[in-house]
Amino acid sequence: MNYYETDPEFMERFEHFAFDEVVNEESRQLEPKTRYLVVLAALIGCQGEAAYREILPKALEAGLSPVAVKETVYQAVDYLGMGRMWQFLRAANEIFAENEIGLPLSAQAGTTMEDRLEKGVQVQTAIFGEQMKEAWKNGPINRWLADNCFGDYYTRTGLDLAQRELITLCFLAAQGGCEPQLIAHAKGNMNIGNDKDFLISVVSQCLPYIGYPRSLNAIAAERGESLAQMALKWILRDGIVTSVLIGASRPQQILENLKVLDSASFSEEELKKIDENSLAL
Repeated sequence: MNYYETDPEFMERFEHFAFDEVVNEESRQLEPKTRYLVVLAALIGCQGEAAYREILPKALEAGLSPVAVKETVYQAVDYLGMGRMWQFLRAANEIFAENEIGLPLSAQAGTTMEDRLEKGVQVQTAIFGEQMKEAWKNGPINRWLADNCFGDYYTRTGLDLAQRELITLCFLAAQGGCEPQLIAHAKGNMNIGNDKDFLISVVSQCLPYIGYPRSLNAIAAERGESLAQMALKWILRDGIVTSVLIGASRPQQILENLKVLDSASFSEEELKKIDENSLAL
């Protein structure tokens, strides 16, 4: 279907916003290959297969390697499951065939069946700290996180560790409902060099594909907060408002909200991005 014929007004405005206004925003620009990498990851996260099929050829033309594309799809299996990842593996293979990219691609495995747990723990520790060295012993799911998620996928070549942690952030931000994991991986990104300003740029470039609400959630996660906590911090930001009435159905919610009293102040860039997103809603 030719959407330029059926929906010309929508296509004019969306393309201007997504491919001009956002891409060329001076303070939020990303190098093209990085931008396409995070957008493709976000489209997998939000299950945007049709848009993925439109964007992937453009990403290849911009120089994103087929290996990087495939590694992003493979890693998605841990954060979305096979049921939601499989269609993107099929889409990538079909687009590769159309572009005469031979399959299979070169091998990228960085572990064996014998050392995947050991190396997975090493990766977890590099991202999240020394406390992860023994975490795998706390039941089978924690062991699977170490040997499967981090040992089988994070150790692969084709993407470096910072890129792998970045696409994980995009998977989580785009699918929604994963705020605790999103907060943890926002911190993990910053631990290995993807700083807060860079992450805000990443979220900004993904916004046309995942929408404003999930983008705001991601910005809150980068502060280590829930969206509710960030909203309270924003209301109290300038000292003019001194009392806020909150709704809570259980004591834990009140305790969580009180944490904003000790949280970091907003940067000027954070306030600008929050205003841009919230005013749009």
